[in-house]
Amino acid sequence: MTVTDDATQHYFVQQHATPGAAHDPTTAPALFQPLTIRDVTFPNRIQVSPMCMFSAHPVAGIATDFHLVHVGQFALRGVGLTMMEAAAVTPEGRICPNDLGLWSDTQIAPLKRIADFVHHHEGKLGIQLAHAGRKACMYAPFVPDLGRGLVPESDGGWPNAVVAPSAVQWDMTMAMPHELSVDEIQALVTSFAAAAVRCDQAGFDVVEIHGAHGYLIHQFLSPVSNTRTDAYGGPLENRARFLVEIVQAVRAVWPAEKPVFLRLSCTDWVASSSWDIDEVIEVAKLVAPLGVDVLDCSSGGNHPEQKIPVGPLYQVPFAHRVKEAVPSLKVVAVGLITSAQEANEVVEEGKADAVMLAREFLRDGWVYHAAHELGVEVAFIDQYRAGKRRPKM
Repeated sequence: MTVTDDATQHYFVQQHATPGAAHDPTTAPALFQPLTIRDVTFPNRIQVSPMCMFSAHPVAGIATDFHLVHVGQFALRGVGLTMMEAAAVTPEGRICPNDLGLWSDTQIAPLKRIADFVHHHEGKLGIQLAHAGRKACMYAPFVPDLGRGLVPESDGGWPNAVVAPSAVQWDMTMAMPHELSVDEIQALVTSFAAAAVRCDQAGFDVVEIHGAHGYLIHQFLSPVSNTRTDAYGGPLENRARFLVEIVQAVRAVWPAEKPVFLRLSCTDWVASSSWDIDEVIEVAKLVAPLGVDVLDCSSGGNHPEQKIPVGPLYQVPFAHRVKEAVPSLKVVAVGLITSAQEANEVVEEGKADAVMLAREFLRDGWVYHAAHELGVEVAFIDQYRAGKRRPKM
């Protein structure tokens, strides 16, 4: 028997309902209510948080079959939105040599293959646009004996091409970064916009600007990493200028019908830093009118002396503060949200419009467990219907 290319593209599936969508949204718990942002409707409020997989082609930054399987599984299991990992807008912006990239047109087709698969199963797909700044050029954390060490040129690294807003190392294990000139900053803004165009060509539904976790945009926002005295340093308005210019450039090329997300660290967790939720709210008020639709509220990652009070739902208050202060923005809560009840309460109580989970999705499919726990019947893909359990009464 010969399998035609056309048949392969259709994956032998006829969808009858969107996986993860409640059979009756009008009576479903908050977590399983659909969410529409611009012209994109997500079937529920459960989202996969971006997780670096360090599994792209080590030179070309191209997505591999690993990404197809890793990302594709979430569409099969009813996730409302899958946010793919950070994709670097320049080769020097990678955290590790095996990071995804979006600096070249050659990177579009492998990503489009993934987007096509997700869309065939009625899923929604996003991707982060990122630059690691002073945290670039590191080994992946699971490389034996080298995890998180600086990658030398002899092993494919670029330690002499690491950049930042200021020549301030994250710590002594990382590269001493070159301070970006204004011309170099403007070139990076252009790189973010060019990457957004490639995202659209690949078919993504959402693009997320990565301004968190101590990477380049966060480095500009925080005074612990930004010691500049020009128009990009000093007062918050100046420290936020790089982000504002990126948002303007991305929104100018990203389709008006598609949402733009922004992930921010809502505090440095460092007593000496002014970058905290109050400054985040001021920045949120700046970017919302420029076309940011959703603020994805994380924290930390910009200083080795950070003291993070990790615990269940520890970052949810940040999302709640932003949602109250900037009603025009949708917000996403992240961080040790593990149970269906917790996730549903975050949305039901108006603390966030959606939740993102990461490690829970590395452990299992989660969505169908959550639906069963909350007593809501949701759609399965045809091939997985045999896994349905009787509704919880």
